[in-house]
Formats: sequence, C-alpha cells, structure tokens
Amino acid sequence: MTQKKRATLRELADSIGVHSSTVSRVMNPDTRHLISADVVERVLKAARQLKYSPNRIAATLRTKRSGIIGVVLPDITNPVFPPILRGIEDELAKKGLIPLIANAEGGKERQRFVIDQMVGRHVDGLILATSGRTDPVLEHCLEEGLPIVVVNRSEESGRVSCVVSDNHMAMSLAVSHLIQLGHKRLAHVAGPSELSTGFERRQGFLDAIKLHGLRKNTCPIADTAAYSREAGRLACDFILDKHPGITGIVAANDLLALGCYDALRARGLRCPQDVSIVGHNDMPLMDSIFPPMTTVHIPLYEMGVRAANLMLDTLEGDSDAHVNVVLRPELIVRESTMAVVA
Repeated sequence: MTQKKRATLRELADSIGVHSSTVSRVMNPDTRHLISADVVERVLKAARQLKYSPNRIAATLRTKRSGIIGVVLPDITNPVFPPILRGIEDELAKKGLIPLIANAEGGKERQRFVIDQMVGRHVDGLILATSGRTDPVLEHCLEEGLPIVVVNRSEESGRVSCVVSDNHMAMSLAVSHLIQLGHKRLAHVAGPSELSTGFERRQGFLDAIKLHGLRKNTCPIADTAAYSREAGRLACDFILDKHPGITGIVAANDLLALGCYDALRARGLRCPQDVSIVGHNDMPLMDSIFPPMTTVHIPLYEMGVRAANLMLDTLEGDSDAHVNVVLRPELIVRESTMAVVA
C-alpha cells in the first residue's frame, strides 16, 4: 500500500484559503499569538487532516535555530536523571523547544563523540550532566561556541552556568542527624573524587565530623570509582572489615547506599539495628525499599527547570553572565536510621 504524501505548506494554505506566511506563523509557537484564534484553529485542524508538519531542516537553515537542546547524561539508567529530564523538557516546551537526549557512558571519548553528533545536528545549546571538575570535553564544547549549562555537577573553571545542590549542607544534615541519634563511629562511602559531587560531599563529611568534635581516624572514608550499587557494596565491605565498630554510614548517593544494604545483608547484619545508613539524592522509590531509606532530598525536578531556564535566558539574550545556582537540600528521615542502643 502506497503511503499518502504529506502536504506542503503551500498546499495547506491553499486548502483553507490563507497565505502561506499565515500558516508559517501558526506552526511556529513563538509567532502563533500574532494570528487570530479562529484562523489558528482552522490551520491546525487542516494540518492534522493533511498530515502536514513543518520542514525543520529548512527552518534551521533559514533561522539558524533548530529548536533542539542537547542533553548529555552520564548514565541514563540512573534514577536520578528522569526527574531532572522532566524538568528540562517541561520548561523547554513552554518555548516550543525539545531536548535531544543522549547517554554518554563510557568515558571521555564517548562523551566527545556524542557531543560532536549533537553539534552536527545543529542543536541550539547543550545541557551537560557529565562534567567533571576539570573536564577536557567541556573545553571542547566551549570551542564549538554553543551555549552550555552544567546540571547536577559543577566544574571549576567558572566559564559556564551550573545548577547544583549544596553538597556541604547535605553532608552536615546527614552527619548531624546521626550524631543526634547517639552515633559517634561514622563512616562515609564517597563518590568519585574527579566529580564535584564526590569531592564536595567527601569534604562536607570531613567538615561535619570536625564541627561535632569527632576524630578523623575513627570516622573512615571509603572512596569509590563509580556511583553504583556494586561500588557501594565493595566500599561497605571494606569499612566493615577494617572498622568493625562503625554504627552509621553516610553514602554519597542512594545507589551507593543500596550497595551498603547489600553488604550488611550478606553478613547477617541489620539496618538500622546494627548499622544506620543515610543516602543522598532521594531517588524515586527510596521510600518503598526495606527499610525505607533516610536520605538527603535533592529537588531534582527543580534542578532541571532551572537548567532549562538558564539555557533559555542565554538563547534569548537576556543574560550572558555565568550563573551558579545552588539549591537547598532537605533531610528525609525514614527507617534506615535509628538511635544507638546503649
């Protein structure tokens, strides 16, 4: 069966007796308001009937804008990112833009390949969730001359806008919570130090235990190479082997904390009766696991909204300054922490 050919802009305009420029304005969300409501309704109805869609390639060549923002993720399976993506998508949609999402897991070469592919598809800007503290891929992006916003992680050059959470405050909340429950032997499962989240949360833990008068040598840190459940399990095993008196663990994210759950369970230990655990991010479903996880809530959806707004401000010429947005975290107390039993 032969597929019906889609109508052209001129054919659509002729079918309802309007000028092609009127159809063009209706099909563009930024100019639709210039046309009367009744004409907009007629054009959109006819477009559906004739299966008309605008020629985006031609529009890109004409306006130098594609209406597409590239969003690059380090791990699309990580539950942290869907709420961020939803915030980005919802905010871009208000201006008629859409995200082009890519998973760049696999190292810097993969990240650079993904970004080059997006640049080749004429994205109007890039929102990166992949940036390290010092990142050659970010340098490559800047050389391309595209607007860039970094989300969830920050970088140290100060040359791009970032939307992050207050990692020091988050660690202070977590450590203070455990100390208030009577814990004095704490440990930290740290994220990768080359990422701002891992580095800053590690430093935040050290600052928090010092503030409360705890000694560094009794509050060990186990570093990890990845934000993964398996990395958390290995780190927790190391802590329990080397420091068997630990009663509370603060993990740098919820996946690492889930790995700690696994390590305790494999040893026949109970959470929180034997070891209390605090996560970080408040990923979806952390209230549904057993035991429900005490964790630091990060406003992930708002993070995406703010990142999209920074991108839109740059594209619309409202701001050319680099902005560092720091969102406030909140401790969510559930059942993975309890008071030390004397």
